[in-house]
Amino acid sequence: MIPVDSNFIFAVAPRFSGNKKAAQERIIGAISSIFSTTLDRYAINTRLRIAHFMGQVTHECAGFCTAEEFASGAAYEGRQDLGNTQPGDGKRYKGRGLIQLTGRANYRDIGRILGLPLENQPELAAEPVTALKIACEYWKKRNINTAADRDDLISVTRLINGGLNGLEERRSYLIKAKSELARIEGLIVAANEGGNSTVLHRGSFGAGVVELQELLVKKGFALSIDGDFGAATELAIMAFQKANGLEVDGIVGKNTWNKLHT
Repeated sequence: MIPVDSNFIFAVAPRFSGNKKAAQERIIGAISSIFSTTLDRYAINTRLRIAHFMGQVTHECAGFCTAEEFASGAAYEGRQDLGNTQPGDGKRYKGRGLIQLTGRANYRDIGRILGLPLENQPELAAEPVTALKIACEYWKKRNINTAADRDDLISVTRLINGGLNGLEERRSYLIKAKSELARIEGLIVAANEGGNSTVLHRGSFGAGVVELQELLVKKGFALSIDGDFGAATELAIMAFQKANGLEVDGIVGKNTWNKLHT
């Protein structure tokens, strides 16, 4: 399980001031201690799965500023497809959750799964911990891990949104999440391998990356030597690790360095 907590969330999410800052801190603070374990329970526990989850959720909940849609919900009034059969159901069952749950029928179904009275007390869906679980249930129901495993941002976004609204913002959060996860995993590798060698990962930059790329080119990989650890360098490292019986994580720690210098 990759340890992700409030520091990880804040590294991905935009920063705010005033009321938005207070709301963001309240939501992130409430889910921080259970974030890793909750994601792991839903098998959102690899670098790609966590990164795509963060890319989507950070957009959907406005940077963790809200677990409730800004609109009144009146647009959902009378929506039979959502189970809104009673007067006032549109506003009563407006979108809530880190990925928004909408409509009486959906509140009833997710409430049954989570063991919570969401149909009778729909406001509970906006509580941060419940909002996180709602997002995970949605992710599970749509089998979004499969698209995340392919690193398929377009398919993941369509499964979340039904279209491609906010695609570029989702992409930017995805990139930030990947970079931060690589940094976290790099620290773990350094600790496990004694911490005596420079650990490089996607997002690293500088002379160490130049040395790495030069070694990879000597091993037969077609790379630009530009000092920027991007997607091509990560793919080359993963191929090298696989060919040499190393853990295939795209992170260059002591064991990978040793093999590269052999």
